[in-house]
This record gives sequence, structure tokens and C-alpha cells, in this order.
Amino acid sequence: MTPIRLLIADDQAAVREALAVMLDLDPDITVVGTAGNGKEAIAAVDEHGPEVVLMDLHMPVMGGVEATALLRESRPGLPVVVLTTFEDDESVLAALRAGARGYLTKDAGRATIIQAVRSVSAGHAVLAPDVQTRLLNLATRTSAPEPQEPETVASLTAREREILALIGQGLRNGEIAQRLYISEATVKTHINNLFAKAGLHSRADAVRLALNRNSATRPEE
Repeated sequence: MTPIRLLIADDQAAVREALAVMLDLDPDITVVGTAGNGKEAIAAVDEHGPEVVLMDLHMPVMGGVEATALLRESRPGLPVVVLTTFEDDESVLAALRAGARGYLTKDAGRATIIQAVRSVSAGHAVLAPDVQTRLLNLATRTSAPEPQEPETVASLTAREREILALIGQGLRNGEIAQRLYISEATVKTHINNLFAKAGLHSRADAVRLALNRNSATRPEE
């Protein structure tokens, strides 16, 4: 069987090089390229034609969530497996919403990563056990107040709606500030205002509101 062509994107050179050496030893995988950020990953996909991408989340220039979303649009059949140190609700939801087919944390062993690459290549989805538990808790949570319906967004200013959308994409405050060419303090002020207006209690609530808003405004196919 032809080895699976794998691209690795991680902003830490030591990490991506170690992953490349480790995974390339498996007879079912051949590492065709590496990238240091999401923008480089998209260019490397065009250059090397991988069949699976192993993607870090928080990287400079362009993060993994945005890169995954762009790859889903340009190459919908290319599976992305997120490999990150982050397993908070916000990061998990943003990555899956962007189109990731797998989500692993960096404490995963070599065998787990290899199996994930094989699984997504075969058309399956792969989630780390802790991530599965988080998603289950999100689905069954009843004690925490739910964010208000997407109509709440109508009370927000244009800038607050813009920042809400970026939070939904998984961007941190610093990344939002860079994207909008404003200070991080200004971003925090806008976030505080939109939290108060929308009755939000956590950043995860903001992600869910952004997701609900997108679902409500997406045209029917």
C-alpha cells in the first residue's frame, strides 16, 4: 500500500522536526513537508500535495484554526488532525468548527498519532479521550446558563460583532488585536461590552454564540 503523504505544521522547529523523524519511520507514512505557521502550511499543501495535515493551533502569522478553515474551502477532501497543547472548550470547538477531522493533545504517544493519521486518511474522525469527554460535557451541561439566542447580536456594535466572529474562529485577544490593527486593551474593552450586552459568562459561551449566529445566518443549500 502506498504510504500516506503527511504534512506537519508547528511553530516550534524542534517539535515539528522531531515529529517528522518519528512519523516518517512508520512504513505507512511519508512526511512530505513541514511548515512553521498556517500560511506556510497552505503554501506547502499546494507544493507537496499531502493526503493528511498534522496542524498545531496557536502559531504566528496564521493560526491553525484559520488555516484549517481555508483548507476546508480550497481542499475539502484533505483531512486535518489538530495536535496541540490546548484542550479547552474554546479551542476544541473552534478547531472542529473550522473542519478538523481529528483533535489530539501533544501528550499523545507515537502510536496514537500514527493511528489518527491512518484513521482520518480512511475517512474517520479521531478525538482524544479528554476531548471526547469535554464535548460530552458541553452537550449535556445543564447547570451553566446558556448564552442567549443569536438575535442578541443585533444589540452589538459592528466592531463587537466582528470581534465575536473572530472569537468564534478561536483567535486570542492578541491575535484579534493584530488582525484588526487595534490595541489589545481596546479588544478587551469590546469583549467586556459584548459579554455584558449578550449576557455571556465565559469565552466558551462567546464561541457557542458565534456558532449559533453562523448557523442561523447560513443560507440553505
